[in-house]
Amino acid sequence: MKLLGILGGLGPLSSAYFYELVTKHTKASRDQDHIDMIISSRATTPDRTAFILGRSSDDPLPYMIEDAKRLEAYGADAIVIPCNTAHYFIGEVRDAVNVPVPSIISETCAHIKRAGFKKAAILATEGTVSSRSYQNEFDSIGLGWAVPDAEGQSILMDIIYGDVKQGVIPGREKLDAVTDPLKREGCDCAVLACTELSLLTSRLGGDPFYVDSLEVLAECAVRMFNKEYIP
Repeated sequence: MKLLGILGGLGPLSSAYFYELVTKHTKASRDQDHIDMIISSRATTPDRTAFILGRSSDDPLPYMIEDAKRLEAYGADAIVIPCNTAHYFIGEVRDAVNVPVPSIISETCAHIKRAGFKKAAILATEGTVSSRSYQNEFDSIGLGWAVPDAEGQSILMDIIYGDVKQGVIPGREKLDAVTDPLKREGCDCAVLACTELSLLTSRLGGDPFYVDSLEVLAECAVRMFNKEYIP
């Protein structure tokens, strides 16, 4: 594989951060040792959560398929989608192209199982929680899970839409307010299962309780292209 396609813009900051993660975590001594990448960042793609929850009839899938086909036509050997909520549409996107499209959710759940965690808190959009993408994947591999209560989910949505999508990275105390009750329920890790939440990793000080789905996808991309991953 020579060229990685990034189906981005979902949202723009997390797509930019994904590009940074792939670059930072690839062992390289010169520019030419890095992975060639092309980014399609269609920020105008309709909101995934709004469509999944029936709050909007504006379907993001045609936009995603069009962008995936453009990436393939440009020469992408694989396509990644740095958005957990968009996993809802991954089957149709895969059917539309002839290159691999790995799942951020499957890769993250497998990573958590390999790491030896037993019960994961799922920190995600209402769309991802409603679609049960993570819950079904955890069930299939025999891991426990929990989701925030209504108050915790409301805080998460405010972090995602009220903060990060408006260019603000809040302090970790806002995220801890969501995860503290889930720790008391027996969760031994929490998945940053929305790529907007990945932008908070700089606030978390390397806390091993939090597993960043975007970083997991970056590692997947690096290894797919036969590069050495730097933890």
